Amino acid sequence: MSTEPQSTGGPVRPVTALVFATVGYIALLIFGLGMTSLVSGQDVIATPGLGQAPGIVASLVSTAAFAAALWATVRRRPASFWGAAWTAVACFAGYVGGVWIGALATGTDLAIASAVAGRIATSWFGLVIGAAGFVAGWAGIALVRTRAQRPRWPWEDEFDE
Repeated sequence: MSTEPQSTGGPVRPVTALVFATVGYIALLIFGLGMTSLVSGQDVIATPGLGQAPGIVASLVSTAAFAAALWATVRRRPASFWGAAWTAVACFAGYVGGVWIGALATGTDLAIASAVAGRIATSWFGLVIGAAGFVAGWAGIALVRTRAQRPRWPWEDEFDE
């Protein structure tokens, strides 16, 4: 009797892959933006007086965009790795749009909100956001496409006696 999962897309279910990849995206986003800020010596949102709201809103919108774009890819059989590119675009657009919405929500005017969003879109920060979406999206797609099995200790193999 085989104990392998009876799935046509791989051993990891699409919902599980989505959860793991989303957590990975959040980790890569936070790490990437922090390291880019540290290396460049610039704040992600350098406009004084905006507070943390634009960054929080942008991260939430970007994460929701990531999850929606990746889900659209991994629920299909077979999932295409091209979905990672679309997921990266969705993350980038979600973050830039979220910064703009978050800046407007703080009471700033349209010109400042647009300038803040434009700076994110045209700086290294925008590239890092897209790269985080691409890497995490690729990993999520790979989870549902590969047929890898969990690691096993030598004593778990019943045929090795």
